[in-house]
Amino acid sequence: MWNMIKNHFTNYPERLKVARTLIENGLNTKNGKIYLNQIEIPPIRMARAAAVDRRTVNETLNDINKNQKLKLIFEEIRSAGHSLKEIARHLNLGVIEITVTNAKNPGILSNTATILNNANLSIRQAIVDDPELSPEPKLTIIVERKIPGELVSEILKISGVAKISIY
Repeated sequence: MWNMIKNHFTNYPERLKVARTLIENGLNTKNGKIYLNQIEIPPIRMARAAAVDRRTVNETLNDINKNQKLKLIFEEIRSAGHSLKEIARHLNLGVIEITVTNAKNPGILSNTATILNNANLSIRQAIVDDPELSPEPKLTIIVERKIPGELVSEILKISGVAKISIY
């Protein structure tokens, strides 16, 4: 998906920045307007977020609307929802952030979930960065309580895991 979008905007780096900002924030487009679910986002706000001018945002929206494949993607994309990561410590939840060597390596999420399950930790959320959109994709897992330090060495043994942060 991202390669198609990138190729489409090859000659327009500013428009690519708008497209990337739309995707990273789960914003969709309909009839030349930008939405976060049902909330309309003014073009000037998008321009500020993407560090471009308002005209570039409008040109990007027109460009997306003219291309059927892009139109389908941007009309249907949605925000992944809320994340507990930033407020986890206030809720006495545990957070483990895993940086991987190859995000396309199978089994990283399932093996981590098994280790957490064996430690009797219930997963509240799992957030996985898309390897095509993130230069350093991470797997973030929020669990019901603080993560015991002894699990770090177990998780580091999983194929494809580069490093771990726990907080």
